[in-house]
Amino acid sequence: MKSLNEMPLGSKTTVVSISKEASVRRRLMDMGVVPGVEVEIKGRAPLGDPIEILLRGYKLTLRKNEASNIFVK
Repeated sequence: MKSLNEMPLGSKTTVVSISKEASVRRRLMDMGVVPGVEVEIKGRAPLGDPIEILLRGYKLTLRKNEASNIFVK
């Protein structure tokens, strides 16, 4: 397993789990990031923060520290 922020640009992957930290977990799940959902890395800022992902038909921008709480296969 890797965290989402380690995935290269253009890669498609599936969310396996999310951090156990309650506040982070709840916020990500409210945005549609749940185990089993497919995500694609669509863009990355020049310094790597933030990261733009495509999931469920919409683009979502996450900070690097938020993406590090999402684990994918």
